[in-house]
Amino acid sequence: MSRNPTADDVWRALTSLVIDNRDGWKRAVIEQTGLPFSRIRILNRLSRRPMTVKQVAHAAAMDAPATTVAVNDLEDRGLVVRETDPTNRRCKVVSLTDAGREMVRRIDAVDDPAPDVLAGLHDAELTELRTILIKLGPK
Repeated sequence: MSRNPTADDVWRALTSLVIDNRDGWKRAVIEQTGLPFSRIRILNRLSRRPMTVKQVAHAAAMDAPATTVAVNDLEDRGLVVRETDPTNRRCKVVSLTDAGREMVRRIDAVDDPAPDVLAGLHDAELTELRTILIKLGPK
């Protein structure tokens, strides 16, 4: 956890910008897929790597019972599959099926234009911001 007040302020500003400007995209994704957003969030997390249900719950910020219900629903829809973890036979690993990967492609294809406040920045500012965000991204 950060103990840098400036970093904390930047984080709050970034999350507010996204949260305050993502509702239209969320509605469009729900409409396109017919899935509740909790399922969309799980599919997006699983597109990075297979996970146990416990890991999915943590990654999607959901409690274990709700995650189990959501994974069951996604499995019934043919979007995910549970398989025994080869390194721990007591655990099940959830991964995307081909249909699940196609659904993630559909989700990613939904138009999500930058909000006016971001689009209004100068190209040099946007380039600098992109460089910083790439530096912060997954390694």
